[in-house]
Amino acid sequence: MSDEKKRNGSENWIGFDELAVGDSFESAARTVTQAEVTLFAGISGDFNPIHMNHVHAAEGPFRQPIAHGLLVLSVASGLGIQAPKTNTLAFLSIENWEFLKPVYFGDTIHVRNTVTALEARSRGRRGVVTWTKEVLNHKGQVVQKGTTRTMIASRNAGGGDED
Repeated sequence: MSDEKKRNGSENWIGFDELAVGDSFESAARTVTQAEVTLFAGISGDFNPIHMNHVHAAEGPFRQPIAHGLLVLSVASGLGIQAPKTNTLAFLSIENWEFLKPVYFGDTIHVRNTVTALEARSRGRRGVVTWTKEVLNHKGQVVQKGTTRTMIASRNAGGGDED
């Protein structure tokens, strides 16, 4: 292995040219905490009582406070970058994102990323990957899902003119 690969960790990532439609990857898991919900409320300015007030939330449809949907999406984004680890050049879009079930304080979530389309760019030096992303809780329930598109580098492609 080259010293350069050792320094930048490139031996641990998968390239556009190594992916196939149907490939699926599962992330590590992470527990969503009340402290994270409080911090997210401060950062986002979203102090909706369904997230922050136990008495108010107890009277609502979920009977207890829930994590912000966008917090869960943000955590899922972080988990997803390791499933698989790629050399991401650009995050292009989120499409048809659905918030299906609440995530409660203490729920543990992970992400399943499945390749649904591949479009080579720049003579194969990089490409656009369309992913179906599912966020699952510790019960195996899909709590959020949608489609994202990212541009990632290839590992083994040669040079050429830009598209």
